[in-house]
Amino acid sequence: MPTVSGDQAEPRTPADLPAARRWLLPSALADELDPGARRSGRPRRTARDWIVDFSCFVLAVVTGLLAAESMAEDPNLPEPVAAVDQVIGALSCGAVWLRRRWPLGLAIAMVPVGLVSNTAGGAGLISLFTLAVHRPFRYVAWTGGVSLAVLPVFFRLRPDPELSYPAVLVFTGLLIVSAIGWGMFVRSKRQLMLSLRDRARRAETEARLRAEQAQRLAREAIAREMHDVLAHRLTLLSVHAGALEFRPDAPREEVARAAGVLRESAHDALQDLRQIIGVLRAADADDAGGRPQPTLAALDALVAESREAGMKVTLANRVTDAGAVPAVVGRTAYRIAQEGLTNARKHAPGSEVAVTVTGGPGDGLVVSVRNPAPEGEVPHVPGSGQGLIGLTVRATLAGGTLRHGPTPDGGFRVRAWLPWD
Repeated sequence: MPTVSGDQAEPRTPADLPAARRWLLPSALADELDPGARRSGRPRRTARDWIVDFSCFVLAVVTGLLAAESMAEDPNLPEPVAAVDQVIGALSCGAVWLRRRWPLGLAIAMVPVGLVSNTAGGAGLISLFTLAVHRPFRYVAWTGGVSLAVLPVFFRLRPDPELSYPAVLVFTGLLIVSAIGWGMFVRSKRQLMLSLRDRARRAETEARLRAEQAQRLAREAIAREMHDVLAHRLTLLSVHAGALEFRPDAPREEVARAAGVLRESAHDALQDLRQIIGVLRAADADDAGGRPQPTLAALDALVAESREAGMKVTLANRVTDAGAVPAVVGRTAYRIAQEGLTNARKHAPGSEVAVTVTGGPGDGLVVSVRNPAPEGEVPHVPGSGQGLIGLTVRATLAGGTLRHGPTPDGGFRVRAWLPWD
């Protein structure tokens, strides 16, 4: 059965990127998803980056070779112009390897290069795609718009031997728009992944803060309860000490009796004080009411109240003298049973809940609340589990332990052990 203790380990953030999967993502995105792996300077290429860059280089080369073959069939193109075109195209294909470092500069440089080199067309499309992936839309709009604007000029100077002028303009324009649209889609997908990562981290931070707040509120509640007990005992000390001060000539028997009361009250106050060492008491208006706190003796009334509310509850209280249970232990046991019944009523309505209390002086007090699996479908009940967190803190501060979790038959069980000296 899973257990929960008062100590909480540092939570592992599922939004952080496992190192084994880093090579599957682009370097820029991998560094964003895994801030702990960031290095100074430009991010290094991952295995995926090398594969994609090599594929882009091959695509640019193949496109350039096809354009060179088409130029060889054009009798109106001078051979020196074709040679210069191919040299510029080869340099453009090599520049594809720089697309991650200077996406904007490469895209701008490919605009005039595209006017003089037909074999650099593939590299120009790849540069526009890279610009759309790595830079905001305003840069893409300006660079893509200029590239579309110079198309009529290029095909006037270098007409295509196979397609008509309008057809080649439409075909090339569609290629440019498609490359830009694809790049913008990739960019939006990456931004979505980063936004989901940020949401997951914010949710985990909020959950951690809620858990800390629940622990603080539990400590404050325990401090308020213990304040009432300490105030009562310290009041007794003050009254009897004042009586001894103003009646130094009292009979010996009265002095001895008052001294005994002082000793017992001081001993009980120290025992209670040990339970709240380290607990900060928050000032609250509810303290002024001096409301009485329940003990183990009130467990029968709690079960009766639950039965009146329609629950099926069986109580097995094997503690012979409930009044002998220390006040702190009794209150803690009562709160644990109360929270267990509340959770069973919410998450397993109609099920029979078994409450068991056993133990004795020296062995400790064991409180168990168990319910079987609910019958049929149970609608989801909103809740954050802060009650169980508070119970764990309460049991730990009382010197005991608390475990909770599902049982093999599909039910749920809460079990706590509390010290009973």
